[in-house]
Amino acid sequence: MARIVVVGAGVGGLATAARLAATGHQVTVFERAGTVGGKLGRYTHDTPAGSFHFDTGPSLLTLPEVFHDLFEATGAKLDEYLDLVPLDPIVRHVFPGGGPALDSCADPVEFATRIGAAFGDRAAADWQRLWRRAARVWNASSRDILRRTVDSPRDLASLAWRVGDLAAIAPGRTLRGLGRRHLSDPRLRMMLDRYATYTGADPRRAPAALVAVPYAELAFGGWYLRGGLGTLADALLTRCLDLGVVVQTDATVTRIDATGGRVHGVRLAGVTAPVPADVVVANVDALTVYRDLLPHPRRLAGLTDRSLAGFVLLLGVSGSTGLAHHNVFFPRDYDAEFDAIFGDPGRGVRARPAADPTVFVTVADDPMVRPAGHEAWFVLVNAPRQGTAAGAVDWRRPGLADAYADRVLDVLARRGMDVRDRLLFREVRTPADLDAATGAPGGSIYGTAGGLLRPANRGPANGLWLVGGSTHPGGGLPMVTLSAQIVADEIGPAW
Repeated sequence: MARIVVVGAGVGGLATAARLAATGHQVTVFERAGTVGGKLGRYTHDTPAGSFHFDTGPSLLTLPEVFHDLFEATGAKLDEYLDLVPLDPIVRHVFPGGGPALDSCADPVEFATRIGAAFGDRAAADWQRLWRRAARVWNASSRDILRRTVDSPRDLASLAWRVGDLAAIAPGRTLRGLGRRHLSDPRLRMMLDRYATYTGADPRRAPAALVAVPYAELAFGGWYLRGGLGTLADALLTRCLDLGVVVQTDATVTRIDATGGRVHGVRLAGVTAPVPADVVVANVDALTVYRDLLPHPRRLAGLTDRSLAGFVLLLGVSGSTGLAHHNVFFPRDYDAEFDAIFGDPGRGVRARPAADPTVFVTVADDPMVRPAGHEAWFVLVNAPRQGTAAGAVDWRRPGLADAYADRVLDVLARRGMDVRDRLLFREVRTPADLDAATGAPGGSIYGTAGGLLRPANRGPANGLWLVGGSTHPGGGLPMVTLSAQIVADEIGPAW
């Protein structure tokens, strides 16, 4: 039996802790915040009409089998803890210039039919060809990448991909290039581009292999958890406690002790004596690990390409708007949005809030999260990270957040969804707020910008492991949960 310390009680940390405790290890989790869940945050706003409850992080659960596997591995059933609700549509896409919206769904034949009805038979045939390619990429990725350690580019190169897999993955091609090659309708290209933002990346630079992301969502479905996605954190905490895991909140780890190339324990703020450990699992951003907890200049050097962040409005809306659960309102010029968000430091062009951004609106049809006759809106736009460098924006600048919130509401109004006179309240969350609340550097949602190679799960000291969205296999709830499985399997059982 090993003494294991998990740093951070996000989904990755709790999932790892539960798996390790179920195999006989002695596990302690230290979380700097007062609650568990990490980026799977929640917020409640009370009004005379009643209480509004918001998920302030992920709003969609995909690859449900990953979570069924997690709970079964810890001796439980997912359905005993969570109420999964399938979504149809998974996402409603509203394109510029009017015309029909496109509702995605988990039935590929039905989705092709919807594309044909909205955009014509050629568009449907284009999507079906791309879908077949996406399936090959997903199968290769699922088989060779997502459930095993990938520590270096050499590991990727040595994977036993077949010739057909390599052709589908198209090394060197971008997701934007893939869309232009296969999709004749610009609205489908725009929809495909959006999936690069799932990994925090610019579609003009993101690898074509990210076509596996829409495949995973549309092949296996999108799901809502009744009561909100935050109930996943509650369920994982319960599993941990039932398995004997010690979870300490308001406990900040300031350093990982690893003299002589081996982990010995961690240091806590305000505590003199070190906490001994045979294994340390870090569920914090890889940048924080290698900059602050265990300084490592070589690994730190590879973490400069940060992902995009998010600017969020939490709105209490009176009446019903008829929106789907997830809605995307696209701009006329998608490239202008990415030019603004990422900037071009090499040419002296600073990042800035996009003037005409894509707007994501989540509205759960769930009486558990809003009063009768009202809606709780989670509004998200892609945004530069917090900071003063050329590729960031200082969101703490007085007046900026409120002015940009006004701008986002104006953009929604121009796109046919004006709720400015129906607001009971609005709350603003900037990348600076996410940085402060979760320790995500600059409020970057996914750590380094998306690609096939993320920081390795195996740390530079024996007994150090990394899990979470900033490390392999990437961001998003299922990938974070798979990182926990990878690390728990590598550590192995206590017997």
